[in-house]
Amino acid sequence: MAHDILYALQAVATWQNLLIMAAGIWGGVIIGAIPGMTGTMAVTLALPFTFYMEPVPSILLLVALYKGSTYGGSVSAILIKTPGTASAACTALDGYPLARQGKAGKALNMALYSSVIGDFISNLSLIFLAAPLAILALRVGPPEYFMLMLFALTTVAGVSGNSLLLGLISATFGLLLATAGEDLYGSFRFAFTDDMQAGLSVAPVLIGLFALPELLKLIVFRAAHKNEAAKLGDQKVSRSEFIGSVKSILRGSVIGAVLGAIPGIGPSAAAFFSYGEAQRTSKNGDNFGKGELEGIAASESANNGACGATMIPLLALGVPGDVITGVMLGAFMIQGLTPGPLLFQTNIHEVYMLFIGMLFSSVLLFFAGKVIMRGFSHVARVPQSLLAPVVLLLCLFGIYSIASSMFDVAILLIMGVTGFIMFLLNIPAAPFLIAFIIGPMIEENLRRALAISRGDPSVLISSPITMIFAALIILVVGLTVRREFLKSRNRKA
Repeated sequence: MAHDILYALQAVATWQNLLIMAAGIWGGVIIGAIPGMTGTMAVTLALPFTFYMEPVPSILLLVALYKGSTYGGSVSAILIKTPGTASAACTALDGYPLARQGKAGKALNMALYSSVIGDFISNLSLIFLAAPLAILALRVGPPEYFMLMLFALTTVAGVSGNSLLLGLISATFGLLLATAGEDLYGSFRFAFTDDMQAGLSVAPVLIGLFALPELLKLIVFRAAHKNEAAKLGDQKVSRSEFIGSVKSILRGSVIGAVLGAIPGIGPSAAAFFSYGEAQRTSKNGDNFGKGELEGIAASESANNGACGATMIPLLALGVPGDVITGVMLGAFMIQGLTPGPLLFQTNIHEVYMLFIGMLFSSVLLFFAGKVIMRGFSHVARVPQSLLAPVVLLLCLFGIYSIASSMFDVAILLIMGVTGFIMFLLNIPAAPFLIAFIIGPMIEENLRRALAISRGDPSVLISSPITMIFAALIILVVGLTVRREFLKSRNRKA
């Protein structure tokens, strides 16, 4: 085994492979930072270029693009409150307030450190825990998925701001819109037009809800924000700030690794889950959503922690962990590699080369992030009167480029106006987004679980895993009600 690892290290540590991975990381960060340009798009567009490459370099290029784009989404989320990817939506909650406080550089650095640590831990989990986690993932059925996603939905209470009622209204609206389109059994809901039959895509809803309201604020309140530009300020994360976030980084990395190993969940749900847990356990929980570095650490460590872990079911079982690894499955097949248990017997050298290359990519992500950060950080110095039209063009172009759909552009604009109205009414946007992303997973797994049990709801608490999550849901809801009761009593006093 030692000889195989040494051989793989020598094969990977060539300037050609390092250049390929560096190009993938840099390209991924840039694409991820552009609103609407998703990691899925980056990997899909790069796939044809891998046809004439060697197997391992081609897979490493796609993995690097995936990792780079996941981190890149945090750059625009922090600087202009426009998450480049859905998994960076949590990062915008605390990153943008920090940028407005003149701490954009500090927020970008914390996002980078958390991303690299989460990515590295995820790679280690892939190397050492691929088989056990893959077996565990097979034991997780629709009832377990449902209870897990329902528990993740309890994070709504933490991001509702000062009013839990308004947060619940926002989440309910998100759940309602998530039902638009075709369901599991071919029925259509809210399908007023042919375009609506496919449902609402995450990208136009996400960008419309977070980016366009900021532009509308500049137009409506232009007198108060005339030529105002965010200042970078102190860019260094102090030792005490980093140490204070280590617990959230490690917890987020583990959450990302575990949830990433379960097919179908992916980085977005992992980020929301980790953010909610960090807020519940942090002594600075009340500051989350107002500019808390620990919130960025929790979100970024989890979404990058899910990247390597999504490869676990792909390599061990041949089952893609998310959409991007589904594209990678095609790349494996094109290169003559068949993911699954036999891959570790017939192509062990390639497996070791892939593992070592992914560890190298974590290091490259750190250096690429540092270099690119300096370029993107100048965005914060651009007067917002000039930045606003540029951001609007990027949003429109990015959304249209995904599916060449004017319907998506219309949804982007409608959600922008909706987000601005929610701002005027003090309705938080984060609960809406959480519910919109998690809602389809909740419905799908609930219906599958009830179909398996022929309508018997007891299936939802029929295993130790479901009972653990049910207990956690009851605990969190109880603590939330108690907190609201104490708030109400203090106000009356």
